[in-house]
Amino acid sequence: MVNITVAGIGYVGLSNAVLLAQHNDVIAYDIWHERVTALNARVSPIVDAEIEDYLRSRPLRLKATTDKAEAFANADFVVIATPTNYDPETHRCDTGSVKAVIEDVRRVNKRATIVIKSTIPFGYTQSVRAERQDERIVFSPEFLREGKALYDNLHPSRIVMGADTPEARQFADLLRQGAVKKDIPVLFTGSGEAEAIKLFANTYLAMRVAYFNELDTYAMTHGIDTRQILEGVGLDPRIGGHYNNPSFGYGGYCLPKDTKQLLANFGDVPQNLIGAIVEANATRKEFLADDILARDPKVVGVYRLAMKKGSDNFRESAIQDVMRRIAAKGATLIVYEPDFADETFSGAEIVRDLDAFKRRADVIIANRRSENLDDVAGKVYTRDVFGRD
Repeated sequence: MVNITVAGIGYVGLSNAVLLAQHNDVIAYDIWHERVTALNARVSPIVDAEIEDYLRSRPLRLKATTDKAEAFANADFVVIATPTNYDPETHRCDTGSVKAVIEDVRRVNKRATIVIKSTIPFGYTQSVRAERQDERIVFSPEFLREGKALYDNLHPSRIVMGADTPEARQFADLLRQGAVKKDIPVLFTGSGEAEAIKLFANTYLAMRVAYFNELDTYAMTHGIDTRQILEGVGLDPRIGGHYNNPSFGYGGYCLPKDTKQLLANFGDVPQNLIGAIVEANATRKEFLADDILARDPKVVGVYRLAMKKGSDNFRESAIQDVMRRIAAKGATLIVYEPDFADETFSGAEIVRDLDAFKRRADVIIANRRSENLDDVAGKVYTRDVFGRD
């Protein structure tokens, strides 16, 4: 019997906890009482269809707590999935929460293998191992989509372990045991290589988003059909027709911070491309904000803050940067978010009545199309060409 604790009940932590609790005793630890209470009631604190289904219908060996000693004392493995926000002052991910969990674990448990799933800067794992004289700390990157976190753990593209030790191999086996997919590629690498895999993979995805967004900007500027160009370009099997739907820019929690983190790691390395990806994303948002304002709206409505369908996570969503640019140039903003607790968001009024929202807005910006807006299609501004994420 393996005892596993997962620190952090967000997308990464909760999806891993549910996956592993199918065959192991799992404790989910978080400092937020509301999340712990919800999880113990088998209610997902985040929007994710598979997580909701598994909590409701599967016999999971899973409980949640805010008690550090209860969480860590008997764990064989501790998975760290706490947030590591990008700090623009230091140009690094803030790893304070990761360090705090490591210290909390080691106060009550010297033997557990600590598996870091949080995004960390290159070299972090080796430095914390050396600082603590503790080799039982391993980095294992996650490759999850918001709203599809458990699905992507059940059907992983690969499993990467930043060590090749018996404990790392055991943990990889636990991940495979919980997955639905068979024949999963598993890589055992150095810690730095695992960290680089995560940063370069997400930066490539950001580059692809930025590329097709610039294609769309070109088409808009010259009055030609974006969809026809995308379909023709995508028929080349080397390029493919996936991950090419234009948007307001790449956003979400991972891509913005990982591209900036990787760029910071290139401080002493010749590069042009990585910096251009970050710059292209800002240029895209500025272009779209100007294009929206060219319609001379008095009131701009924002239909949902999240970038993806089936997700409630709007951290670092690109639409927020477009909003800031529009507000800075004098337009009034209203936001449709029916379940939002506050009355305003970044200075914009929250409107919970959809009909009132549609009446008041002169232009409605939506990163992705929604059938809820079909009756006011003439007001909708979106770059969603294919009607999908």
